[in-house]
Amino acid sequence: MGTVAENFDVKALQKTWAAFDRVAHLRPIRNDQEYDRTVSLMNHLLDVVGDDDHHPMSGLLELVSELVEDYDAGHFSVEASEPKEVLRYLMETRGLKQSDLAEIIPQSNLSSILAGKRKISATLAGKLAKFFAINPAVFVPR
Repeated sequence: MGTVAENFDVKALQKTWAAFDRVAHLRPIRNDQEYDRTVSLMNHLLDVVGDDDHHPMSGLLELVSELVEDYDAGHFSVEASEPKEVLRYLMETRGLKQSDLAEIIPQSNLSSILAGKRKISATLAGKLAKFFAINPAVFVPR
């Protein structure tokens, strides 16, 4: 029985990686500039992939999200909060009403989320993150 490594075409992988690296430059995050770039990539992927676990780039979105979460865990001391509480806090501190978010989410859905009757989807997390200019991971349950 062969090892898994025998099944890899390393030369083809190197060529593919070089092309991918020119576009995404995906690495472990070491500073705020790399963090901002990776969050931007994550937001773009959220726009394309959304909640579709079967999308061809869903694995990439998962990897990029994990890089952001790892950096956040090591650099930000944010208490684990429920996504609905984070949303409520952001709305309160910015003086926003539910109607102010109408372009992002219907008011009835927002009411359900704030009441804990509905969860925030990955797509909505991306939209909220763009609206509030924050990391979408804060809207994902921990």
